[in-house]
Amino acid sequence: MSGERLGVPSVAVMTDRFVSAAELMSSVLGAPGYRFVTVDHPISSASATELAAAARTAAAECVALLTATATSPTASGPETGAS
Repeated sequence: MSGERLGVPSVAVMTDRFVSAAELMSSVLGAPGYRFVTVDHPISSASATELAAAARTAAAECVALLTATATSPTASGPETGAS
């Protein structure tokens, strides 16, 4: 969110375990409804293949959010969850 405030398009990526904390923090920081991308938790036990697949999915969702933001200030992009 710091990047967004500086005019740099940004996307937060986290595991699904931290969604409620991220929603709370975005509200506290004045950006309720801030969109982010999630991957399954935990990632520490994922194999290299599973981690690579999750990263590809998350990267595609990040691109979609950044593109939606760049083309339309009211576009919300895809739902969170790169599960």
